[in-house]
Amino acid sequence: MEPIFSTWGAIAGLVLAIVLIIRKVTPAYALMFGALAGGLMAGGGLTETVKAMISGTQSMMPSVLRILASGVLVGALVKTGSAAKIADVIVAGLGTRFALVAVALAAMIVTAVGVFVDIAVITVAPVALAVGKKANLSVPALLLAMVGGGKAGNVISPNPNTIAVAEAFKLDLTTVMAANIVPAICALAMTVMLASWLAKRWRLGVEMRCRCTEEDKNSTVDLHLAAAPNLLQAALGPLVVVGLLSLRPLCGIVIDPLVALPAGGLVSILVCGRWRDTVAYSEFGLSKVIGVSILLIGTGTIAGIVKGSGINADMIRLLTACHLPVFALAPISSILLSGATASTTAGVTIASQTFSGALLQAGIPSVSAAAMLHAGGTIFDALPHGSFFHATAGAVGMSVKDRLKLFPFGTLVGATTTVVSTLVYLLFG
Repeated sequence: MEPIFSTWGAIAGLVLAIVLIIRKVTPAYALMFGALAGGLMAGGGLTETVKAMISGTQSMMPSVLRILASGVLVGALVKTGSAAKIADVIVAGLGTRFALVAVALAAMIVTAVGVFVDIAVITVAPVALAVGKKANLSVPALLLAMVGGGKAGNVISPNPNTIAVAEAFKLDLTTVMAANIVPAICALAMTVMLASWLAKRWRLGVEMRCRCTEEDKNSTVDLHLAAAPNLLQAALGPLVVVGLLSLRPLCGIVIDPLVALPAGGLVSILVCGRWRDTVAYSEFGLSKVIGVSILLIGTGTIAGIVKGSGINADMIRLLTACHLPVFALAPISSILLSGATASTTAGVTIASQTFSGALLQAGIPSVSAAAMLHAGGTIFDALPHGSFFHATAGAVGMSVKDRLKLFPFGTLVGATTTVVSTLVYLLFG
C-alpha cells in the first residue's frame, strides 16, 4: 500500500504536537492538532487526513476499553489499602539495613500488580520516607529507588502501555508481561546500585516530607474508615488477575483482560470487606484511568497519520545506512517517541501502532519485538514536560531543580531494561 502522507510532513505534525505539549497544551488536544496539521503538511487533503485520524483512533479502542476496565483494579488496590499493605510488608520484612532494596522492590511490585507507576510512587513514598529517616538515607536516593523500581515493574505489569503493546502485536497480555521479567530484575539491580551510590554522595536531608495535593492524599486508603487488609487479602486480587490471564497459555481458555482486570479488582474489594464501597472505589479508579484513556485517543490520531506515511520504509533505510539491524527499530522508535511525549504509554503506543507491521515483516518474532519496544519506552519517559516527572517530585516534596538532577539516573535504569531486553532477543531469539 502506497503511503498517503510524506514522512517529513508526518514528523512535522509530531514535532508540532510535542511543542504544544511542552507549552502546556492538554496532550490529547496537542496530539489531535498535530495530527491534523501534520496530515495537511504531509500532502493529504482534509478528507484523507480526517479519515486517517479516525482510523488511528479506532485502532486504539480495544486498548482504551481494557484500560477503562482496569480502573476497577486500580481503585480497589489503592482505596482498600492493598497496595500500601504490600509495600509495608516488603519494607518491614527487609528492614532498615536493606532499606533501598526494600523501597525499590516495593515500588516494583506495587506497579507490577497493576497500579500506575506514578500512583505507585505516591503510595510507597510515606513508607519510604519513614524508613529513610531511620536509616539516615537522603530523599534523592529514596526517590530514585521508587522511580527505578516503578520503571522495572512497569514493563511486567498489566498497565496501559503493556495493554497497548499487546494489542498492537496481537499477543496475550501475560506473554508481553513475562517477556521482560529478566530485564526488569536487572533494572531493579541497577536501581539499587545507583540509589546506594547516590545515598553516599547526595546528603539532602531526610526531614523533607511528602507535600501531596489533596487529590494525592485521597489516593490512599483512609484507615479510619477501613481496616487495613492482611497480606493475603491485599495480594488476592492481583493473583486472581494473573491466574485468569494465565488460563490461555496454560489451558487454552481465553479470559480477556477486559474481564480479568475488573474481576481482580472486585475480588480485592470483597475479600477486604469493602463491598459497600464498590461504586466509590470504581469511580476513583476510573478517575485515574480516564486521563490516559483520553490521551490514547489523541495518540491514535497522530498514530494514524504516522502509520499512513512513508516513515516505516524511511526508518529502515536509515538503519541500513547506519549499518544497524532492523530489530533496532523496536527500541529506538519507542525511545524517541516516549521522550518526545514524556509518556511511556503514548510513546510505546505510537511506536507499536506504527512499526509493528514493519518489524514483523522483517522477521522479528512478535514477542521479542514487543518486549524491546516496550522496554525502550522507559528511558526518556520522565522528562519535565510530562506528568510523571512532577508527580514523583511532588510525592516527596522535591524541587524541580533537584528532580532534574535525578533524571540521568532514571534514564540509566530504563537503558538497562532496554539493553537487557535486546540481549535476550540476540541470545535466544
